[in-house]
Amino acid sequence: MDAMDWALLAELQADARLSYSELSRRVHLSAPAVAERVRRLEESGVITGYHAMVDPTLAGRPVHAMIKMSCYGPLCVLRDESVLAWPEILRVERVTGDTCCLLRIATTSMAGFEALIDRLAQHGQPSSTMILSSPVPWRALAPDPG
Repeated sequence: MDAMDWALLAELQADARLSYSELSRRVHLSAPAVAERVRRLEESGVITGYHAMVDPTLAGRPVHAMIKMSCYGPLCVLRDESVLAWPEILRVERVTGDTCCLLRIATTSMAGFEALIDRLAQHGQPSSTMILSSPVPWRALAPDPG
């Protein structure tokens, strides 16, 4: 990846709805060249998709938490696609150490959170941490300064 790829990624991460025309104006490259570079970034897997960022609280899910799952073997949540598809689970991170994975969740209520914990307990030992706020909710990927 060169500096122009990073410039394109910076603009697309800030606003993925930019037209090739506007994107080319911002990075000082022709629209066909921009389209080709974006296509290559998509085909190589660097760009994995284009998404709307949704505030879970404003969308009706004000209870946010991280759940550390200690589960191994056939009942592990990572082996159960149906669990990974539960709508309360926003993100799953497989991690090292004494924990199998971390789940970022959002539920409609504390009762919904409790029910989720109860369902997860069938797959291992859940341990939760409530999220009070997210000072850095999302950050665009930028080139390594080193």
